[in-house]
Amino acid sequence: MYSEPRGAHNEPHFHVYYQGDSAVFAISSVSLLAGSLPRKQQRLVEAWGELHQEELLADWGLLLEGRSIMPIKPLE
Repeated sequence: MYSEPRGAHNEPHFHVYYQGDSAVFAISSVSLLAGSLPRKQQRLVEAWGELHQEELLADWGLLLEGRSIMPIKPLE
């Protein structure tokens, strides 16, 4: 998740990069909005997003306020 000063962000989302692939996931439904990942990695991201949905929404709010986001623990 990162801020794009000139970019319009309508729906809360986060970006994922895996090897040469990239994807954008909605936070509210933890669903793929754009891009693609290998199926296994997509399922892991969806599970992680569901576990950390509240934290993702809190970080989204911080970004809207122009503040730095808080780190979120990865899957182990």
